[in-house]
Amino acid sequence: MSLLTHLLACLFGMGSWVSINGLWVELPLVVPQIPEAWFLPSYLSVLIQMANVGPLFVTLMHRFRPGALNEAAVIYAIVGLGTAASFLLAFFWRETAVVAGAPRSVALLVLTFFLATVDCTSSVTFLPFMMRLKPQYLTTYYIGEGLSGLLPALVALVQGAGVVHCVNSTGSLNHTRNSSESSATFDLRAEYQPANFSVEVFFFFLSAMMLVCLVAFLLLNYHPSVARQRPSGRSANGVKQKCARERKRAEQKPMMDPYRPASRRPRSSFGTGSYSWTQVFYIFVVLAWTNALTNVVLPSVQSYSCLPYGNSAYHLSATMAAVANPLACFIAMFFPIRSLVLMGALTLLGSAAGAYIMSMAALSPCPLLVHQTSGAAVIVLAWVLFVLALSYVKVIIGLILRDEGHGALVWCGAVVQLGSLLGAVTMFPVVSVYSFFSSGDPCNTRWCSLSLPGLDVFSALAILELHATITAPMT
Repeated sequence: MSLLTHLLACLFGMGSWVSINGLWVELPLVVPQIPEAWFLPSYLSVLIQMANVGPLFVTLMHRFRPGALNEAAVIYAIVGLGTAASFLLAFFWRETAVVAGAPRSVALLVLTFFLATVDCTSSVTFLPFMMRLKPQYLTTYYIGEGLSGLLPALVALVQGAGVVHCVNSTGSLNHTRNSSESSATFDLRAEYQPANFSVEVFFFFLSAMMLVCLVAFLLLNYHPSVARQRPSGRSANGVKQKCARERKRAEQKPMMDPYRPASRRPRSSFGTGSYSWTQVFYIFVVLAWTNALTNVVLPSVQSYSCLPYGNSAYHLSATMAAVANPLACFIAMFFPIRSLVLMGALTLLGSAAGAYIMSMAALSPCPLLVHQTSGAAVIVLAWVLFVLALSYVKVIIGLILRDEGHGALVWCGAVVQLGSLLGAVTMFPVVSVYSFFSSGDPCNTRWCSLSLPGLDVFSALAILELHATITAPMT
């Protein structure tokens, strides 16, 4: 294996969702300076769903005009577009124009649509491109995809975006009838801390990350040491190479289907025919389910599930969940077990952790163990287990579909986007329209019955978690 190729595959994967993930974490600093205010996340959710026209076009071209679309050219185009759009955001994100008699952030919305198109289309182009490299590099790509969510979050944390500090508000005097004593009760209110560097600098960082992705893609195509890592690389003895590939596949098949004789005829016309249509349907249903949960459904209620336990629990769960994604990919690099039974068991485990998280969000602002340290520990552990289990499932499905060929990876990306779309369509009205969930107060956890009115900082944090995506995200 080539360490350089691993590094390039990781950097290439980081460009998949870094722009949109970065924009979401930067919203606390963006919305106070634009006319849309905290309604911007709702607009962004719609724009991101409209951007699915990109992967829809690629999938339809693959289905009805196979081979007509130059995959490398599409990747060059979308990564270049993402780099330019991120760079222009640094200059024009605050520019407004009068539309329908009111000022609107037209430049910000248009450039965000371009970024969303880039990231959504990466799901159906980046993965199939990885077919050109050996299977172990696909896992490295998934690590990079997970870092595309973690790295912008860490930079935003250093910047101070979205970090809430609890400050004393004006106290009120309470007089008792039987005593001349008076006692002052002080409440804490939350305020965003000032940024350590500007929004413009953050957008330049996103542009630099997209440029790094573009350079990594160039080297993956043209660097001599990468060329030697391709499965179709030339060898002095092509017959031996073919036998080695067949022997490796025979070693892997028992993990997927231990009782299938080697001489059995193909079960279906999908890919290599290793799986029946029932198994293929099962794989894609699990893929759509895991992406709906990890990309949209649970992130949309993260603040509701964590804020009642305090500000520290909220930030710790968000950080640890972001770390769990690339960690699961790293584990899959050494234990790539292609077992449908294990995949189902981990999906149930992750879904159970997700059910607990959803239950605590529904009980907000008075979830279980709200006044106890164990409550915060359990909710953080639930988030780590949820992301760790389902991220591993997504990597294993990617490896299975990679074995089934280029077309299978195209459909993999399409189903990822479909699952995220269905999750967004389900959760957006529940969270943002009907306000089914109630926000907790991270600065006054003792008042579990507190419900903050209107679209304040905590409701804004909740809306912020509604990632109508992808990570992509991976992040």
